[in-house]
Amino acid sequence: MREIILDDPLSIVLLKAVIIFVICLISTIMAVWAERRIVARMQMRLGPNRVGKFGVLQGLADGVKLALKEDLIPAAADKIVFIIAPIISATTCFMAFAVIPMTGEVTLFGEKTSLQLTDISVGVLYILSIASIGVYGIVLAGWSSGSTYPLLGGLRSSAQVISYEIAMGLSLVAVFIYAGSMSTSEIVAAQSSWWYAVVLFPSFAIYAISMVGETNRAPFDLAEAEGELVGGFHTEYSSLKFALFFLAEYINIGAVSALATTLFLGGYKAPPGLGFTEAWLGGWFTAVWFFAKVITFFFVFVWLRGTLPRLRYDQFMQFGWKVLIPISILWILVVATLRVLSLQGAPRSVVIAFASTVVVLIMAVNIGFENSKKKKEAAVADGDNKAAPSFAVPSLPMEVSTINVSKNTGGFFSNRHVFIDIFNVFYNL
Repeated sequence: MREIILDDPLSIVLLKAVIIFVICLISTIMAVWAERRIVARMQMRLGPNRVGKFGVLQGLADGVKLALKEDLIPAAADKIVFIIAPIISATTCFMAFAVIPMTGEVTLFGEKTSLQLTDISVGVLYILSIASIGVYGIVLAGWSSGSTYPLLGGLRSSAQVISYEIAMGLSLVAVFIYAGSMSTSEIVAAQSSWWYAVVLFPSFAIYAISMVGETNRAPFDLAEAEGELVGGFHTEYSSLKFALFFLAEYINIGAVSALATTLFLGGYKAPPGLGFTEAWLGGWFTAVWFFAKVITFFFVFVWLRGTLPRLRYDQFMQFGWKVLIPISILWILVVATLRVLSLQGAPRSVVIAFASTVVVLIMAVNIGFENSKKKKEAAVADGDNKAAPSFAVPSLPMEVSTINVSKNTGGFFSNRHVFIDIFNVFYNL
């Protein structure tokens, strides 16, 4: 497969680039409509239903509306960086699809190829690096706006990416160990018998959580946080610049979903027992399986948005550094040990004994943490815990002015101390 892709003529490469670009644009329009309709159904509403059949063209109408809006640039903004930031976010998300195999071997204008722009030996690292560059658009947008709220959103986004990209990268190490390659096409080929979502389920779970944090989606949308930061990093943006951020968000969702499909769900390969469908339509039917898996991930994104509240910022950071990263490191050690044992021909009983020991240790540690948590909760309920909270809170006033509300038996104007107390309250404020 890799040799076929690398031998493509320039015309086929350009044609595939156009096809992938069009697919990304159309999928964005459909994703906007689908998310609004799904969330509306969750909230017992109708959602968009006016523009086009069932409101399917609502995303296109919103794009045209944004294009016709006045483009405003704040007076305090760094104009050059302010303009470049959304371009960085929008272009990098398209580049991630260059190494994603969307189909198996097909025939395109007489040339045998795959719907994959290129295939490099470090394709997964390429995607991670492109995703890291895309964050610069968010950070620069917050910094260049010349406003407080966008700056806070940009700082949150940078900390968020640093925290969760580490866990995401570590979750992929187990995939590299089992597949023996970082090429996306070779990883898909290595899942011919078992998907890595089953074999390496902890890696799959860690990646699934990390990709939500990577895309700034609920419940990890701390960079936008409408209730706290108005709109976050894109508060000062309007017209086409805002549309580019809107486009980048949904393309990024598609990119991380496509990467999860490629690394853990067999990519374009059919589910077990349905392998005969891969030859339908000259191999083009494999794209149906690929996009079906991507759509499933997208539905999970929407589901999380409609059901989960936003995490507090300290909870978000603690979860990334104290839970995901340590578990990822421990899982890498376990996978590497099991892989070495299996390659050296160790008896199956030894492998099972090692895996059972690890499971028992994890359960023991989990039970210990649960017991410690229950003790702390019991101490708080009894009023014995005097420790300060784990997040910053302003100091509470120790003295509170009171008003004498004793029964007045001498008429409204007879008790002068009531008016004196009221005056003292407002004076102290």
